[in-house]
Amino acid sequence: MTEVTIIKPKKGLIPIDFKEIYKHRELLWAFIVRDIKVKYKQTVIGGLWAILQPFLTMVIFSFFFGKIAKIPSEGVPYPIFSYSGLLLWTYFANSVSNASNSMVGGASLITKVYFPRIILPISATLRGLLDYAIAGLIIFGFMFFYKFTPSIYLFLLPLILFFTWMLAAGIGFWLSAIDVKYRDVKYVFPFFIQLWIYATPVIYPASVAGKFEWVVKLNPMSGLIEAHRAMILGHQGINFGMLGISALFAVIIFISGAFYFKSVERYFADII
Repeated sequence: MTEVTIIKPKKGLIPIDFKEIYKHRELLWAFIVRDIKVKYKQTVIGGLWAILQPFLTMVIFSFFFGKIAKIPSEGVPYPIFSYSGLLLWTYFANSVSNASNSMVGGASLITKVYFPRIILPISATLRGLLDYAIAGLIIFGFMFFYKFTPSIYLFLLPLILFFTWMLAAGIGFWLSAIDVKYRDVKYVFPFFIQLWIYATPVIYPASVAGKFEWVVKLNPMSGLIEAHRAMILGHQGINFGMLGISALFAVIIFISGAFYFKSVERYFADII
């Protein structure tokens, strides 16, 4: 008689078993490396694509919003103003997009072997950090060109990246779990993310919203983008109140997303 062992995700109040993820850390790293290799495999310029996306977007925005629309940039040359926001926004948008498709993309693994399923959206949000680091080198070239001195708060950038990752991962948990059952996510999200950037102070300062500034502050990316720009350029103080709101939203979305992911995880292999 053949003995059958059934492996199920652990139950409990904690949505993420960090010990189990640490146990599978080599698998997590393997997913990250695999995704990076697949992304740049057989490309002519390789990692330079990480720079081109925010750089070309900056060029377009600088022409239409900086030159033509004359959008204020808090006394900062518009190219460096917009690029400092696009740098973090590009990481966030790509991370959420990658995470939302991670479960369906990993269907062949999910139906064959057991591993913590949440590793897939986590790895999808972590791999973009390399692109962020590569594209981040350009900002120092801009600062040298425009004679900007790095802010004394530059060392706090990892904190901004951490909360941005939490926000991207939390949204990724929600979307990747929903995408397993409803494949509309891959069609709806790209359109939604295109609209979201205009509701975020990436190409304009939050102050231009006037009496509607409180609406901009409710956007969880607003405080992170504004603080990210201030920490790099040092052109103004950090709005810690606005940053605190964004950090709170990031934590709430991360935890709620992890709980939802865990609640439906057991059905993934059956319906994917």
